[in-house]
Amino acid sequence: MIRKFDVIAIGTGSAASAVASRCREAGWLVAIVESRPFGGTCALRGCDPKKALVGAAVAVDRIRRMKGKGIHATELQIDWPELMRFKRSFTEPVPKRREDGFAKAGIAAFHGRARFAGPTTVEVGEDRLEGRQVVIAAGEVPADLRIPGAEHLTTSDEFMELNELPRRILFIGGGYIAFEFAHVAALAASQATVLHRGPRPLVLFDPDLVDQLVERTRELGIDVHLGTEAIAIEKNSDQLTVQALVSGVTATFQTDMVVHSAGRVPGINDLNLDAAGIEWEKRGVLVNEFLQSVSNPSVFAAGDAAASGGPPLATVASYEGLIVAANLLRRNHQTANYLGIPPVVFTIPSLAAVGLGEREAREQNLKFRVTKEMTSTWYSSRQVAETYSGHKVLVEEGTDRILGAHILGSEAGEIINLSSRLPSVPNCGPPI
Repeated sequence: MIRKFDVIAIGTGSAASAVASRCREAGWLVAIVESRPFGGTCALRGCDPKKALVGAAVAVDRIRRMKGKGIHATELQIDWPELMRFKRSFTEPVPKRREDGFAKAGIAAFHGRARFAGPTTVEVGEDRLEGRQVVIAAGEVPADLRIPGAEHLTTSDEFMELNELPRRILFIGGGYIAFEFAHVAALAASQATVLHRGPRPLVLFDPDLVDQLVERTRELGIDVHLGTEAIAIEKNSDQLTVQALVSGVTATFQTDMVVHSAGRVPGINDLNLDAAGIEWEKRGVLVNEFLQSVSNPSVFAAGDAAASGGPPLATVASYEGLIVAANLLRRNHQTANYLGIPPVVFTIPSLAAVGLGEREAREQNLKFRVTKEMTSTWYSSRQVAETYSGHKVLVEEGTDRILGAHILGSEAGEIINLSSRLPSVPNCGPPI
C-alpha cells in the first residue's frame, strides 16, 4: 500500500518525536516509523531507566558512608527484582503513551524496520511510504566488537532488564556504561570487573578527576584493569571466560556475565541508505550545518544517527530535532551550537564537565590559569561523608572568562548546569 506524507521520521526517540510534533502542529502530514517499542533509547533503554538504578545505588552508598556518623542501618541491601519492578514503572507505560500521543496528534505511526527504496521512499513491511522529506533519527546500537564469542555478550539494554543480578559481572569498555553499571552492580553486591584497552578510561573527562574516580571505583570493590583489551569470549558449562591482552601477554578472567560497554554506533546500517543516495560513515549520516544530508537535500538527520559533531545526549537529540523541524518548515536558517553542553557520568560520586579541558585549551593556544582543589575536606562533602570530590576550572588570562569547568562529587550533574549557564562561559549553547 502506497501512502504519501510531507515528512517521514525514522525513529520515535527525542529527535524524531520533536520533528514529528512540530511538523504536525504546522499542518503537515507526518509519518513516524519504529522497529522497536515506541519511545526511543532515553526513555526505554538509556538515561531514564539507568537513573532509576543509579538512584537506588546512591541511596545505599550514602547510608553506608554515614555508618558511625549517626546512622545505623542493618541488612541494608538492594533487592534487585524489586528495583526492576520500580524501574519498569517508568518504562512500561512509555510505548503506549507515546503511540497514543501520536494518534491524538494525527501522526501516522508504523511498526517495522524502515528501508529506503528511493530518494524519499521508505518501505515498512507491506507499506510503501512516499514523503517530500525524510528525517533519519534512528538512534544507536551496540558496536560490533568483532571478537570470537561476541554472541555471548549482554548488551546494556539487556542488563537493564535483568530479573536477577549475576554474582560476577565483567564489563568490556571504559566509558559511561561500564562505570555507571559497575557502580550499580557493586552496590547491589555483585563482583564487578572492568576491562578497558586504553591507558585511561572516560576520555571525555578531566584526567586528574578521572584518576580520583578510578580510585573510588576500586575502593567500592570493582576490579578496574587498564591497558587490557578483550580478544575473545568462551562459554563453559557454568561460566564465561574472557581472554584479554595485557602488555602483549594473554590473561584470562572468569565471570558469569560479560556486558558490552565498549561503545555504540548509529543504527543506520540496514536502512538501505545507498538506495536513496545518502552518504554516511561510521559516525552517522553526513550532514551540513543545517543537519541536511550532503548528498540528498530531501533528507535530514538528527540525534545519534547524524554525524553532526554534537555529543550523544538525549537533550542534544531533542535540540537537533527542533532545528531540523525549523529548517523543514521555514527553509534552512537554523544551525546548532554545541558549546556549553555538559556531559555527566552518573557514577558514585558523579563526574561532570562543561567547556574545554586543559589539552583542548592548549591546542587552541589559549592563555589560561587553572584553579583546582580536592574538596573532600569541605563541609559540603564532609556532611555526607564523601571522601572523593574535587573541581578544576580553566580561566582565561586577561578576560577572566571561564573556558571549562570540571566537577567530581555528589550532585555534580546538577552543579555543572550552573557553570554551563554562567555569562563568562564563552559561546554557551542555548538551554535544551
